Amino acid sequence: MHEKHLRAIDLNLLPVLEALLRHRNATRAGAEVGLSQPAMSRALGRLRYLLDDPLLVRGPGGAMLSPRAEALRQPLAALLAEVRTLLTDPPFDPAEEKRTMRIAMTDSQADLLLAPLVRRIGLAARGIVIEWLPIAPGLPERMLTGEIDLTLALDTTPLPRGAASEPLLEDSLAVVVRRGHPCGGIWSMADYALYPSVVVSLLGDRASEIDAELAAAGLERPITAIVPTFRAAADIVAVTDSVTTISRAFAAGLAGPLGLMLIAPPLAQIKLGVVAVWARYRSSDPALGWLRAMLREVAQQVADQGSSSTSQ
Repeated sequence: MHEKHLRAIDLNLLPVLEALLRHRNATRAGAEVGLSQPAMSRALGRLRYLLDDPLLVRGPGGAMLSPRAEALRQPLAALLAEVRTLLTDPPFDPAEEKRTMRIAMTDSQADLLLAPLVRRIGLAARGIVIEWLPIAPGLPERMLTGEIDLTLALDTTPLPRGAASEPLLEDSLAVVVRRGHPCGGIWSMADYALYPSVVVSLLGDRASEIDAELAAAGLERPITAIVPTFRAAADIVAVTDSVTTISRAFAAGLAGPLGLMLIAPPLAQIKLGVVAVWARYRSSDPALGWLRAMLREVAQQVADQGSSSTSQ
């Protein structure tokens, strides 16, 4: 028998061989695998050459399997069954899943979404652990390698190549100051140059679209502090005459406890669309799809609560 290398074997012949061994008839086997009679004859010839065996031989009652073919019948059927299982998506049961799923987001987004998300997942999947990661340099690469499952970003943020996204939450910007601030609750573009700003820098950058808009108007805002979290910015403006311009939904939750006042900013673009971002090649991951669905439900709940509190 000549030696055979896997690279030289046409694996498409294996289902043909399995049907042939099961039916013991080339015509019926060909019909099952979708081969015409001439194509099946050619496939049988290739199989006989590959295995160096006639496979089907004439017997007293018609065609019968050769000893080699008989020995291959059950192992080959089991092998193809395992391959089919390998290529079929396994059923996903959140209650049986045990894994850690990592979500990168800002502290303001976590303040709105993390607690209700963990509660909802805990009720349905006790074996799934949610790990919150901060926004940090190198995040796109970590997401594309699968180290991070989901990233929350603004819809104006350019996506890295190979990423997919879906809308999650609609928010807007608010100028945030302490109650009793000298501005009196009305904010003009010129006030940005009058009162010092607290800037939130997530990736070490200081300038923002706000600074670009102010520069176009011939203004520059004085900076009193640069901090890595939105909560730190809110804490500072609560006890100073400084100002910060951040998520309205996040600041609204702190307005009562910290004594804050929210003012509409005089900016051209104040809408903040939050999107969930993930590696496109993982779009068919059932666990990731389930996590995204949970996050969408929580975001909708947060949006509904925000709408009801605004209307009251």
